[in-house]
Amino acid sequence: MEALEEKEEEEQREEEELKALEISAKLQDSETKVSMEQVCVPSDVPEPLPCFDSRSSCPNCSRLITCVSCPGSDFDWSSIDTSQLPSSYKTNSLKEKKLLHIADHFLQQYTHLCPDRKPLFLHPVNECGVEKFVSTTVRPTLLPYTELYHWDGCASFVSDYLTMEPLRSPITPPSSLYSPTTILKYQQGNCFDFSVLLCSMLIGAGYDAYCVHGYATREICTLDETLELCPLLGKPQEVPKEEVKKSNKYRVKPPPDLQSKFELQQEAKKKAETEAAQKNEEREEEKVTEVEKPKHDPLYGLRVHAWVLVLSGKREVPETFFINPFTGNSHSTMDEHFLGIESIWNHRNYWVNMQDCWNGCKDLIFDLGDAIRWEIMFSGSNKPLQLLPDAEEEKELPDRDMDDMQEKEEEDVSFDMPPSWVAPIQISPREFETRCSQGRKVILYKKAKLEKWAPYLNGNGLVKRLTIYADLDCTKVVEVREWYKNREDMLDMREVNKQTQLTTEYFSPGHLLGLKAHTYTSLEPETEHTMEFYNEARVDGLQKRVENSNEITEYFVGRDDFLHIRHMEFGKRGKKIHLAGTRTDINSRPIVQIKECFHRNLEKPADEDVAERIFLITEEMIHLTYHLKDKYITASKKNFFKAAERDRKGSEIIMTPEMCITYQVGSSEKDKKLLHLYKLLQELTEEEKQLKQQVRQSEAEVLNILKICEKEETAVKLSVSIYDTERNEKRKQQYEATKNTMEDELLGQEEQDLDYLAPFLIQIGHREKMTKRQALRVRDDCLTDFKHRLINKANIIQARFEKAVEELQKKDQWFQENQNRLSAEEEEDFLARYSETTFHIHILALRLNREKQMAPQKYLALEEKLRKDPRLAEHLGHA
Repeated sequence: MEALEEKEEEEQREEEELKALEISAKLQDSETKVSMEQVCVPSDVPEPLPCFDSRSSCPNCSRLITCVSCPGSDFDWSSIDTSQLPSSYKTNSLKEKKLLHIADHFLQQYTHLCPDRKPLFLHPVNECGVEKFVSTTVRPTLLPYTELYHWDGCASFVSDYLTMEPLRSPITPPSSLYSPTTILKYQQGNCFDFSVLLCSMLIGAGYDAYCVHGYATREICTLDETLELCPLLGKPQEVPKEEVKKSNKYRVKPPPDLQSKFELQQEAKKKAETEAAQKNEEREEEKVTEVEKPKHDPLYGLRVHAWVLVLSGKREVPETFFINPFTGNSHSTMDEHFLGIESIWNHRNYWVNMQDCWNGCKDLIFDLGDAIRWEIMFSGSNKPLQLLPDAEEEKELPDRDMDDMQEKEEEDVSFDMPPSWVAPIQISPREFETRCSQGRKVILYKKAKLEKWAPYLNGNGLVKRLTIYADLDCTKVVEVREWYKNREDMLDMREVNKQTQLTTEYFSPGHLLGLKAHTYTSLEPETEHTMEFYNEARVDGLQKRVENSNEITEYFVGRDDFLHIRHMEFGKRGKKIHLAGTRTDINSRPIVQIKECFHRNLEKPADEDVAERIFLITEEMIHLTYHLKDKYITASKKNFFKAAERDRKGSEIIMTPEMCITYQVGSSEKDKKLLHLYKLLQELTEEEKQLKQQVRQSEAEVLNILKICEKEETAVKLSVSIYDTERNEKRKQQYEATKNTMEDELLGQEEQDLDYLAPFLIQIGHREKMTKRQALRVRDDCLTDFKHRLINKANIIQARFEKAVEELQKKDQWFQENQNRLSAEEEEDFLARYSETTFHIHILALRLNREKQMAPQKYLALEEKLRKDPRLAEHLGHA
């Protein structure tokens, strides 16, 4: 009862406060109107044409008015259905009413103290025509998608999912602010709608985010990116070079400078020429930028815009930055496109910027606890207020003033922000995947056009395309880049240079042939191709293969034989024999030369470790070059001439000193022997045959890759995750078919269960009714057969047990006889086998004992089962 009485008293107190606030609001209403009318526009600014809000209708005829100057304003917001919205959208609670009165009082004080400032954006109406404080429109939400756990994912989703609507007037904030749920439902909104939705998602993800009401350039406010570079074409940031440390007082005397003065002069000349060329390029770029500069904006500095501020600290954000919700791009707080800030807010409080914005946002300090720079609406914020500089000043204040201040602080702190009136923000998996309105979005940049599609919208898996142009009018295409998703051939990206017709394809890991990248002008064989592979997925460690009409070069990584390059040269064919139905000639290109390069193998001496070997097939020669030895500037070499092989007896090579020319660094008796050279030549001849086969295999693999790529491109297949239940119809059908098959198999298995009496019923002719004598015969035969099976099983286990014991005794006897002659390793091996045999004997003994114990129980169980069998129960039930 006491709690109820306290609650009633609190409600009465709130109603009295509301009445007092209403009276004070009426008294200062006229002053507020006057102060708001004092906001003026400079005389040189042309008066904007009358433009109704895209959400409002004509005040005379209540029909929708479409503004010609406002693209995207053809949506009739007055026709939306608000009947199904929750009651919080249509009414205000007592706490919300109190909040609105506090906001009005704050606005009156603000306009009185700052008459030159524009009115604040505090409590616009929502979709139901009810005034709502802006902080309560923010609904912090963490959505269950990994991409939305980070700010860039949230910003990208909002910019893609919503369609931009311009403000009713470019120099005044909107009169309405709809809930994020309604904005998500209709996928349209202005900059304030974008910002509130993005801020709600960022706060839910743990960021210290705020909605900003301020001013920006025309390009930012109108989403005009035609003079901006596409983010996908941005140059990578250069890593700053480390400063050279100053030399110490005591240092080693440097060696004399042995560089040529002439060469230094030539280098200085080249450097001067390059610097001059760079200056010329910079001048030309400056001229181009002057031409491409946007036209003068008469509303510069007056255009209202809303964006998101993310403060450093939470989520390990190192530096404060802005997010433009229209594009989803991040901007520095020093960005010249953002010209000033009026106020910021989140779900807990509202701050007014008291700093001068004559230099844009470059000089602003975002310390919200500084009461001088930021005027806070509710002092009970989570942000600390700046303390008085001198603690003694507090002591000097009269006690009465201190009591009044404490009472005011207690009143301010006692007011808590009411919860958000917005319903929970929800995005279905299909909506999250579709992103753009109707699944497609086009963005125009400077000399570029970016197109986006929802996954699975295009049959070839295309989700993004960037077209790069040579001119500002976007008429001459230079390059096209395409991104793909969910393709079975793992194609991730394709670049096509329209000037050279060079195509480069990039693949994700998992391609059928381990392909990583493929550059080509045509998919015809024996043309220019560059193929890169995931060498970890290949047995041979192939990383790259470059082919043209006469050569193939292969690059390897991580091979045991230290091979890293193989170069093959081909000659011209003779007569071409072409078979119908095939795309290649039947005769292969003749191999002219095979060259292999090897890394250093430190386990071999340098003069025995081959660095390069060349097989001249047509000239029948082999050149070997070895690695450099330490403190030597030349390498050992060997040249073999195989022309003398024609003078041979049968299949044996006749080796002569003229067949090998050797240059040996240092002295080696081994290399001087003819037998060693003969064996080396035999090995090289055998390896040459294997290399020819590998070359033909490489050619066949190239043809296979080209054939597969052409087939995959003509018949593109998209993969669907097994967790995608809506789209994976094939998986559903497979599951249903498997389920039906298993059910059929189970039914068939139950029907085909073996009858344990079938072998004995055959002997009496499978009669439906048996005599007592036949029933006793079936019972006795079944029990006798089962008894024999139990005995046989026990005998088998007994025999295995005895055999294992006998083998163990023999091993023990052998060990006793040969123990002194065994090494430590042999003795350890014997003990391991001995232990294994002992364990095997132990298991057999357990099985034998268990069989002896269970055999009588199994026999009695079968006897009971026979007595209860419906076919024998008539004659054996009374027995």
